[in-house]
Amino acid sequence: MAAKGRVTIREVADRAGVSPATVSRVLSGNYPVPPATRTRVLRAAQSLDYVANAHARALVGGGRSMVAVVLRQLTSPFYAQVAEGVEAEASDHGRLCLVGSTGGDPRRETELVQLMREEGAGLVILVGGIVEDDAYRERVTRYARALEAAGSRLVLCGRPSPDPELPAVVVEFDNEAGARALTGHLLSAGHRRIVFLGGLPGNTALDARVAGYRAALAAHGLGPGSEHVIDCGLGRGAGYRATTELLGRRSDFTAVFAGDDMVAAGALRAVADAGLRVPDDISVVGYNDIPLAQDFDPPLTTVRTPAEELGRAAVRLALREPDELPAPTRHVLGTHIVVRDSVAAPAAHREPHITGGLAPA
Repeated sequence: MAAKGRVTIREVADRAGVSPATVSRVLSGNYPVPPATRTRVLRAAQSLDYVANAHARALVGGGRSMVAVVLRQLTSPFYAQVAEGVEAEASDHGRLCLVGSTGGDPRRETELVQLMREEGAGLVILVGGIVEDDAYRERVTRYARALEAAGSRLVLCGRPSPDPELPAVVVEFDNEAGARALTGHLLSAGHRRIVFLGGLPGNTALDARVAGYRAALAAHGLGPGSEHVIDCGLGRGAGYRATTELLGRRSDFTAVFAGDDMVAAGALRAVADAGLRVPDDISVVGYNDIPLAQDFDPPLTTVRTPAEELGRAAVRLALREPDELPAPTRHVLGTHIVVRDSVAAPAAHREPHITGGLAPA
């Protein structure tokens, strides 16, 4: 028996006794179709092994039942928590979740968004801070309009929309407020020489954290001369290298505000390798409260960002009908400080510990 070529939509229509247009409507999921007709079409498509055609991928979990989440990297604890939230909420709504990573490459991001559009994903969620330049604004505008035209919806999770009128849902948390509160915590402990470690100029999330750090210093009467921002980027390695260099060339700082918890992990290691102790010699704080933060040595004081809820909210809000979405379509989640053991008063501000009536030498 000769090998049969790819099954066509007309063959499915003939088997189901309907028009090709009806088959297209059933498989796209965009139009109301009587249940009996839908059942006949799906059975015909399955019996003919029509899954090879892109229109039938809904039969194996694609199409409008799919939620796509695009991350910068899969190994980041923060991104992993957001993806978990997306997957959990998608599952609660009977949808499958597909995860892709870009490595920070805009071309890869464009390829993934285009693929999800072609596959007919109901939601495409882009996660994480970015550099908001003209190229980003043009790219996201194109994504939003192309997805809307295909019956899909763009969600920006933890990043801004270049235009509030774009057909996109924005879900983020208040980075600036979290950083302002955490810097205030260090200031309340007596620190006045605080280094912000992990800046990345142009990155929306980190710029907001730097802004919060500067605002807290200003609110405590400390001028611009008291600021010290080190633009080393994110990651444990970046935190280790920058802290090692900082310890080698100056010793007048008493606290490190790390741009995220992985930068803080590198800073903790560098301080220990220099023969110093946290928080006795230097206090260290982080951002995000990843699960491992409580297991650092010492356990890390940090800002808890609602990473999993960020992912859940992205799906929950975007699955609403447009007229059901609360205005505005930008939704901001709160943050709060988690106080652990990595902060103490600077040595000059501490009360001497009295033992047997004598202060230690």
